[in-house]
Amino acid sequence: MKFGVLLSGCGVYDGAEIQEAAMAMLAIVEAGHEYQCISIDKEQHHVVNHLTGEEMDEKRNMMIEAARIARGDVKNIGEITPADIDALVIPGGFGSAKNFSKWAFLGPEGEIDDQVKLLIVNMVNVGKPVCALCVSPVVVAKALEGSDISPYLTLGTDQESSPYDIPSFNEGIESVGAVAQMKTVREVLVDTENKIVTAPCYMMDATILDIRNNTKQAIEATLSLI
Repeated sequence: MKFGVLLSGCGVYDGAEIQEAAMAMLAIVEAGHEYQCISIDKEQHHVVNHLTGEEMDEKRNMMIEAARIARGDVKNIGEITPADIDALVIPGGFGSAKNFSKWAFLGPEGEIDDQVKLLIVNMVNVGKPVCALCVSPVVVAKALEGSDISPYLTLGTDQESSPYDIPSFNEGIESVGAVAQMKTVREVLVDTENKIVTAPCYMMDATILDIRNNTKQAIEATLSLI
């Protein structure tokens, strides 16, 4: 089976979270399957210096940046349909909330990229699983906003340490029609009806080993839905 791995760039603050992306690809291959990295041929919202956290005066393309993670083997999202993949995985990173959507700036009112929405909606409509890690459930929530589908999603829990305001995220996804659930970094949420898997990953204070384990759980849960 083949997984599509949708990347919003390269780097947690302005693109895809590299560790989550790499761990997802590793888990897919360890389970005996293959993956195809996917991205968008557009400029990312901005570029962040990952050493200082400051915005840089330059522009970068999401697909070119994603190729750093994919080792050059990345396809344009416009070339991919649900017929090409058996499941879709969306690693986290601020790129999901800055490039795939504008959640980082406008919250639930922020728009979602049309191509990202189309791929997610088409996957759900044909009954193929979507797995969203870290903050990427907001992208799934926006993609399905206004439909008759109310996905069950998790962005973590407020019962353990997190660098983010989990209740605010929950309020946001529920405002666009999703149902928020609390899960720790040791758990995943499986919406069996809609074939959607979500995992908190770095939405919680976590180590790289936590991320490895949580991502592997998510991939295994996704496989169970295929």
